[in-house]
Amino acid sequence: MPQANKLLLKGINKQYPGVRALVDVDFEVALGEVHALVGVNGAGKSTLIKILSGATRMDKGQISLSGDILHITSPHKAIDLGISVIYQEFNLVPELSVAENIFLGREPRSKMGFVDYRRMYREVDALLDTLGAVVKSRTRVASLGVAQQQLVEIAKALAVKAKIIAMDEPTATLSLQETERLFSIVRRLKEEGRGIIFISHRMEEIFQIADRVTVLRDGRLVATRRLDEISRGELVEMILGKKLKKYHSVREAVPRAESLRVDGLTRRGVLDDIHFSVRGGEILGIAGLVGAGKTELARAIVGLDRIDGGRVLVHGEPRRFRSPAEAIRAGVVLVPEDRKNLGLILGLPVRDNISLPSLLRFSRGGFINRKRELEAVGEMITNLTVKTPSEKQLVKNLSGGNQQKVVLAKWLLRGEKVFIFDEPTRGIDVGAKVEIYQLINNLVKEGAAIVVISSEFEEILELSDRIVVMHAGRVVDELARAEATADKMLFLAMGGSNRTGGGGTPPDNDTPVPAGLSGLSSGGKQ
Repeated sequence: MPQANKLLLKGINKQYPGVRALVDVDFEVALGEVHALVGVNGAGKSTLIKILSGATRMDKGQISLSGDILHITSPHKAIDLGISVIYQEFNLVPELSVAENIFLGREPRSKMGFVDYRRMYREVDALLDTLGAVVKSRTRVASLGVAQQQLVEIAKALAVKAKIIAMDEPTATLSLQETERLFSIVRRLKEEGRGIIFISHRMEEIFQIADRVTVLRDGRLVATRRLDEISRGELVEMILGKKLKKYHSVREAVPRAESLRVDGLTRRGVLDDIHFSVRGGEILGIAGLVGAGKTELARAIVGLDRIDGGRVLVHGEPRRFRSPAEAIRAGVVLVPEDRKNLGLILGLPVRDNISLPSLLRFSRGGFINRKRELEAVGEMITNLTVKTPSEKQLVKNLSGGNQQKVVLAKWLLRGEKVFIFDEPTRGIDVGAKVEIYQLINNLVKEGAAIVVISSEFEEILELSDRIVVMHAGRVVDELARAEATADKMLFLAMGGSNRTGGGGTPPDNDTPVPAGLSGLSSGGKQ
């Protein structure tokens, strides 16, 4: 393929203290293709994209676009050179309008030197129309949903006439319909001759949208292959460096006393008369599509959000938590979907993140016994196989899977027995998912009561003893594990009902739906 038609990264190296993040990595993206970049957390994907975006300087290597050598010294320079990166955490200013975000730093000017708002709004509305967006140029970004904000990010890339657009986990918080809409836009960008770098842990999406895939492992290039030449199983084996044994729970539910009951929980406009219970030694799955109210339910239970009606009972005792601290004191903890902002203190080391909720255990007379603290933290790191150079490592430098283990470790150290896991494996690679599943399963064997909230139906099916399906802030139905299938859950999650007078009859056959480990052991071509 002629160099004039592609972005080429050659011999890229990057080293941090004690870590070789990238070692002689070659990577290319043709204009007019979607190229998936995959690997476990910590494989080097983010470092490579940061180098491409100008956020990080490489130690050695060369980058060229259409045959021209690029010297990317800053994010602004990358944009000038035709490279745009859309991160999972959007780079938008909430209080500014859509147009102001798209033209931020390069606003059109009148002859007098003032910002030409009329021209700016006109150009942005025309650009949004080409994307089929219902968003308007004057709308404040803070009022937009996740999918709409993502459209604004794509519009930013188009406004600067980017030839290369990198998307980092772009569907992580999108519904099925929003994902399909995004894929339609990606295909259109491909037809226009733009090169798309697509980073995702979701096998189904990679095989659906990408032409080629490059696999990184431990900072090194493993392979670049056409996706129509390999199977999901082969791709996963390249990612992990070994065959993935599909996780199957062999645990039998042991009935114990009721640990948590939610009785008529209501929050006007968000949650409507929610009922469920979970016993010790049991996993209750709460399934639903993005926007069903699952995360809002978790937040309401632990006191992050107010409730207008209903009650929460912990071990039979009525509770109405006004804050997560009250829930924690009652033994109910939330492992949040947004672990970076709600589950961790990124600027502190692993040790402090794990020990912080349990400091009273190690304190006497107002002083902390560091020896006892380090022994307890070390035991947690070992038991949960947290991959970190030491307990002094800043938690922000860990991979997503290991960050999730740190969140879990801090509650295990406290000895909690009621856990609410909200999207426990979002943004985590396929190998780390299995480790998280095993940790959850071990908790249940020790008598913990677990609520697992997920929009990945295969995840719910793998873990749960019973399943509650939500739609539009309501519980649609409850299913026993034996009767639950992915197609039935999808039918219910889209507003169908098994109950008298419900919205139709669920289909009989189990149809494929986007899921975490779905099809990872399959040897057939996709």
